[in-house]
Amino acid sequence: MAGFITIIQVILAGAGMLALVRAIQGPTLADRIVAVDLVLLLLAGGVAAHAARSGSELLVPVLVVVALVAFASTVLVARFIEWRDGP
Repeated sequence: MAGFITIIQVILAGAGMLALVRAIQGPTLADRIVAVDLVLLLLAGGVAAHAARSGSELLVPVLVVVALVAFASTVLVARFIEWRDGP
């Protein structure tokens, strides 16, 4: 089971690196925000995999906080982009 979780963590890390590249090179602000949201969700997935490996229940609140921050920041920036572009 530990080997399977290690493979999952490596895949999540690789996806996170690709998302960081998109966040840096994104042609528009919306592309960058979606990439940062993906990085935060991949971080939550990595924390969940670590929690599964260690059997720790203390990481569950960390998962909730990371997911809420990712969601709230994406919604906030989307509203900012909508406000900036105007009707």
